Amino acid sequence: MTTVEIETSRGILMGEDSRKTMDSAQSLAEFDRVDFVSLTDNPGGNPHIRPEVLGSELLSRGREVMINLSCKDYNRNSLESRLWALGSQGFSNVLALSGDYPVGGFEGQSQPVFDIDSVGLIEMMAQMNEGLRNKTFGSSSPGQRLEETNFFAGCVVSPFKKLEGELMTQYFKLALKVRTGAKFAVTQIGYDSRKASEIHNYVESNGINVPLIGSVFILTAPAGRFFNRWGVPGVFVSDKLRDIANRQAQSKDRGRLFFSELAAKQIAILKGIGYRGVYISGRPSLDRVQKILELADSYSQDDWREFAAEINFSQSGEFYYYGADENPGLSSININKDYISSRSKFAKAKSRIGVPLQYRVGKFVHDRVFSEGSSGFKFGRAFYKQIEKNKKLSDVVHLAEQISKVPIYSCRDCGDCSLPDIAYLCPESQCVKNQRNGPCGGTKAGQCEILDKECIWIRAYDRMKPYGDDVRMLQGPVIFKDGALQNTSAWANTFLGRDHHAKKADAVDEP
Repeated sequence: MTTVEIETSRGILMGEDSRKTMDSAQSLAEFDRVDFVSLTDNPGGNPHIRPEVLGSELLSRGREVMINLSCKDYNRNSLESRLWALGSQGFSNVLALSGDYPVGGFEGQSQPVFDIDSVGLIEMMAQMNEGLRNKTFGSSSPGQRLEETNFFAGCVVSPFKKLEGELMTQYFKLALKVRTGAKFAVTQIGYDSRKASEIHNYVESNGINVPLIGSVFILTAPAGRFFNRWGVPGVFVSDKLRDIANRQAQSKDRGRLFFSELAAKQIAILKGIGYRGVYISGRPSLDRVQKILELADSYSQDDWREFAAEINFSQSGEFYYYGADENPGLSSININKDYISSRSKFAKAKSRIGVPLQYRVGKFVHDRVFSEGSSGFKFGRAFYKQIEKNKKLSDVVHLAEQISKVPIYSCRDCGDCSLPDIAYLCPESQCVKNQRNGPCGGTKAGQCEILDKECIWIRAYDRMKPYGDDVRMLQGPVIFKDGALQNTSAWANTFLGRDHHAKKADAVDEP
């Protein structure tokens, strides 16, 4: 299966840039080797025309269209509204994205939303497909199920990560997305065949039943330099590949043939590994796509193994979950021996020495006080039932809660606390996207794409692994923060069953 990405433009559809984009999309959609045309949603955090505006004309001609839908610009109500509109217009293929952090906008940078993330968006589509319960205030039919939709939800996974915690949390999140309802997964752009091979092995070995679609970005020298300095969150080109691209750009055709061959070789590698399809991007023209596919078809059956050894541009000191295969540039199915050693009792006990006291104390207190069924939880529930009868007393206790939590956790008083979910790290204050269902794909060698600090999900992994808790990361139901609880007591909301922890427990108890 071949999908080609079309980057939408800024301006009205009748404008010159938009018409060029539409003409390109139509020519690609009519090419019999292209199965889907994928339309971006404000790519790179910049404002563009909505993808369905371009997609409607393609859909009317009987073409298959994939709509990218990002969570960065819309709250959950707006996303639901857009999904109703997409379903009504006949769009069913939706690629769910958390989205890049906005970098520009009208008269200044846009304020990002990130009310829910890509996992939450997939959950929303899954429930809409089953017939969403009508909970709208003032509805004439409260509780009744609305008409079923027919969304075929996809997700994205970023396997080209440097650090262990950075990679493993991507794998954990992919499994969560698939359990939630993702029907296919597109990999992020990357030029490391071993990692492309590894994620395929991981999916196969861990029973993650999802077709993988491999990204193939048609590189250029300027794009290589841009990616090399992390110009696109989560996308990296090594110094070696950047230098090769720069040299090739000095040729008469500016490296056009070389870059086409590079893309064709990647397609051959992905096909050889066992991917179900490719996702071609890089603003390709019809002629370019035709040429690349013809090149890919021209290779012999086993050439891809040689190409895998050639296209193997990893980051320095990069972690791999599986060991190297006998074929250079590919992954074996044997788990990395160093990783196995790091999970021994001795290694975990030794690594606990470096775990912050913040996590150890938080885990100790949670297990004995905030864990439902514990004696502390029973006392807390009885206590808060009583003090809630007196507002002044409730305010005093809430203040005491903040005095203890703000200095230690940089608490933002959201009222729907995710500290136990992320190893006692606050997503409100320490994640610019407030990601509560795993990391976004935008990290750069472990660092947040915006903040000058390590991603909180990597820090959480490093805290949890010495206790063996990492394997339980992202195992529960999808987390939705309840905005109605803002500036209320998170402790009261936990003990009295108002926050997402109570909803998670209810979901686990359901038959």
